[in-house]
Amino acid sequence: MGQFDGQVVYITGIARGQGRNHALRFAREGASIIGMDIAGPVAEHMTYPSSTTDDLAETVRLVEEAGGKILARQGDTRDLAFQQQLVADGVEQFGRLDHIVANAGILTWGLTWELTEEQFTDVVDVNLVGTWKTLKAAIPAVLDAGNGGSVTIISSVAGLKAMPVQASYSASKFGLRGLAQTAAKELGPKQVRVNTVHPYAVHTPMGLEDTSAMKAFEEYGMHFPSLLGHYPVASLDDLSDAVLYLSSAKSVTGAEFQIDMGHSKV
Repeated sequence: MGQFDGQVVYITGIARGQGRNHALRFAREGASIIGMDIAGPVAEHMTYPSSTTDDLAETVRLVEEAGGKILARQGDTRDLAFQQQLVADGVEQFGRLDHIVANAGILTWGLTWELTEEQFTDVVDVNLVGTWKTLKAAIPAVLDAGNGGSVTIISSVAGLKAMPVQASYSASKFGLRGLAQTAAKELGPKQVRVNTVHPYAVHTPMGLEDTSAMKAFEEYGMHFPSLLGHYPVASLDDLSDAVLYLSSAKSVTGAEFQIDMGHSKV
């Protein structure tokens, strides 16, 4: 028996990293997965490797290998019609929708006054507007299911403590907190819970393969310390543990769950 037997989860950004791990963990606990990923370059200003169609195919293979059922498509969170159709098709295939994990996001680097218009608007459009479109596309199906359910939004420690050289990223992640708090108040009476997760460094290509990160750390390192020097990077399971907990914790809503090695307290 799995913790999520018979339930259905919609996850954005599933091609690799956190999203893939969330999909695998839910599948191992009996859930069916509806997932999407852009699986390709988002913007030229990103300085870490983009996910690929091969990555997305590998997520599907791993979920099915784990005994899970999955409907996964390549698409952009900024495309509302795409998300609405995917959710509708997933509900038709699996019968319901119980949980939403809004995970997709991008990062760019630059001083506030030196960012290009694209660097600012692309990040806000993907991280904040795209997440709102995820909620718009998927919340009605959760309400139609009538099983309670949950929404978990992946924000960042940069949404709790603004970071230098990350103006667009910090702005988008702070915005997700406001979006989540509003949705939590609206959905509480309908027995749907909404929470945010706030990671610091995570063992993903965005977290470890960004060529701009070290340059930023060298110049602004005073703003990037944590309280756990012996554990500088969170594992994928550290994040998935939180997501699965928040998806099942019936007394928790409006929470801002930090997995930041104490960085927000420094």
